Amino acid sequence: MLKKILSISGHPGLYKLISQGRNMLILETIDNAKKRLPVGSKEKLISLGDIAMYTDDEEKPLAEILESIKQKENGNPSTLNPKTATNDELAGFMAAVLPSYDRDRVHYSDIRKLISWYNILITNGVNEFVESEPEATETV
Repeated sequence: MLKKILSISGHPGLYKLISQGRNMLILETIDNAKKRLPVGSKEKLISLGDIAMYTDDEEKPLAEILESIKQKENGNPSTLNPKTATNDELAGFMAAVLPSYDRDRVHYSDIRKLISWYNILITNGVNEFVESEPEATETV
């Protein structure tokens, strides 16, 4: 699910991939406005499915971290406002969600962006972050 949700460097919010042309992508905002936007090859795009956060041992996929936030917040938007939260509140929130996050390489701005992305996704009905694996059927 997160593979088709994109972030554009320098643009606020998140976008869903609608169509792909020869030299451009057609994106739609995730919010209620549903504005469509053509994006050329010069824009820096990243899929949320390709993002990971540093931990003390390895990198953790963003989907798993978003799922942890969903568990912590019971599927509701975050109670912590990323715009007004102090650095101590952000660090405490991240420690509750991902205790082994690398405190040297994960910056407060990263945590703010993570919380705001989570809130955008939950508010707009995107709440399945981890792909569920199909159950194996046993043949007799």
